[in-house]
Amino acid sequence: MTKASDIRTKTADELSDELLKLKKEQFNLRFQKATGQLDNTARVRQIRRDIARVKTVQAQKAASAAKAK
Repeated sequence: MTKASDIRTKTADELSDELLKLKKEQFNLRFQKATGQLDNTARVRQIRRDIARVKTVQAQKAASAAKAK
């Protein structure tokens, strides 16, 4: 699980890459759940929350960039 403070230090490109990586992992976890191979069910919740953290930081950075202009 990543912390919001760690996410805030990343650039916009790094955040986009991180979001893509998390979405791929979420997709894989959904497939594992559907086929009955998912062992760590708590990981689904962690990934969902990490995605929300990244999206929140992206929105905050976008808002501060728009405000600075």
